[in-house]
Amino acid sequence: MCDAARFRVDRDEPLGLWRREAPAPQQPPARRTIEFDYTSRGDRVPALLRLPTGGSGPFPLVMLQHGAIGAKDAPYMDPILTPWVRGGAAVASIDFPLHGERANPKLAALLLGALGLQGKPTPAGRVVLREFVRQAVLDLQRALDVLATFPEIDATRVGYAGLSLGSIVGATYCAIDPRPRAAALALGGAGFGGPEADPAHYVSGIAPRPLLFVNASRDEIIPRAAAEALHAAAREPKQILWFDAGHRNLPGSGLKQIWRFLRLHLGLEEAG
Repeated sequence: MCDAARFRVDRDEPLGLWRREAPAPQQPPARRTIEFDYTSRGDRVPALLRLPTGGSGPFPLVMLQHGAIGAKDAPYMDPILTPWVRGGAAVASIDFPLHGERANPKLAALLLGALGLQGKPTPAGRVVLREFVRQAVLDLQRALDVLATFPEIDATRVGYAGLSLGSIVGATYCAIDPRPRAAALALGGAGFGGPEADPAHYVSGIAPRPLLFVNASRDEIIPRAAAEALHAAAREPKQILWFDAGHRNLPGSGLKQIWRFLRLHLGLEEAG
């Protein structure tokens, strides 16, 4: 069951787009970076778009989302997305609510408690988690609305990749938004919050688009049972891959599997 009405975007709200091209990096990897932000339910959402340096596009797009306590420019994001940009994809990331430039330590603590990552869940934390998921899903829809206006982006070829919290939110987002062709959900699981926040309540809505789950067999944050429950709630076509790793050290082979999956469904040839 998918309560799509909770995630319906107000199309009358102006996007309020601001964008600028960031200075070129002094060191490799060479790429273009566009900083932009936009309005979502009255909030400003900061975002980054990384583009290949070869050609002007339009490029297929991967929406890559960070984990809890992360951000659009978290240090672990760059090693993940760099091969994707070299392979011909544009990669966009936003700051989730309560993260990055949108940080709010008090509310973030309640969110982490509701996720079982810090302290104990509280009624207030469950409310924060429910509203966090709603806002994040709306923000991602608005992000794609914005990116579809960029001449550098081929909005008919979009994929989604989520890490940890980005995977939990992404399961709901990709069920709500039909535009991503395929979704790769890494280090996620079911059982977070009530039905309005639990990705298992929504993930079946991604079908018939292909879905890849990538999980760690020694994950100290997402129990194996939670990962398997999310996979079980999804419909075909789906695949789950396990790697001998913990939550914070998914090996390069796992990231390569994500890129191979996305590349296939974005119509990109394998990078040399």
